[in-house]
Amino acid sequence: MAGFRPIISVTLTLSLPIALGGCPLAIVGGLGAAGGAGYAANDERGVHGGIDDFAIKSNIQQAWTQANPLLQTLNINVYEGRVLLTGAAPTPESKVQAAEIAKQVPGVRAVYNEIEVTTPETAWADAEDGWISSRLRTELAFTPDIRSGNYTIETVNGSVYLIGSARSQAELDNATNIARNIPDVKRVVSYVEVRPGMPVAQQQPLPTATPPSGAPPANLQGAAPPMAAPTTAVEAQKL
Repeated sequence: MAGFRPIISVTLTLSLPIALGGCPLAIVGGLGAAGGAGYAANDERGVHGGIDDFAIKSNIQQAWTQANPLLQTLNINVYEGRVLLTGAAPTPESKVQAAEIAKQVPGVRAVYNEIEVTTPETAWADAEDGWISSRLRTELAFTPDIRSGNYTIETVNGSVYLIGSARSQAELDNATNIARNIPDVKRVVSYVEVRPGMPVAQQQPLPTATPPSGAPPANLQGAAPPMAAPTTAVEAQKL
């Protein structure tokens, strides 16, 4: 019976939102009072950031199609211009080609090439990977103090790849440990940036102060413009 677990688990995971009478984002957003995870559906990028990343992904796919249609079987995940490539490539040359094309797309800040040179997954292996991703999304959504909407998950051959944004190292460690403890997970590779503070989607521009009558502008008085706080990136934690 153990062999049937992935299909059964996927069915249960996917049927949960239907049973609760709403879409996954609406359900997660409603957990605030009970589970402390009401912000889970929020995305640090904001609407415009998500649209920009979708455009980058589409442009990479189009460039792949023109250069080598076989690259279309690979996976692309984009977060704030950082591109994560996964999947199975038939040759080392095609793996390199996929990354080089992605780097040339406007708006791409970094490319993380986790493509494996191997044969494509079987249907059963692909189903198991789908179960792992679904299980992890559910666990993160129902875990207090994890903003699950900021984590993009891709599972290939039992390897879980994470990309996104965490508010603290403790949150990222918690999310990584949850992924590592899911059955059948072989390893966890994290490309999640640690960025504490208010989400980008909620940040408002600072009001512009009006100088006294006759006074020169503030930048002529030696006042430096405000600078954004530095961020710390946690890259490629292979656990």
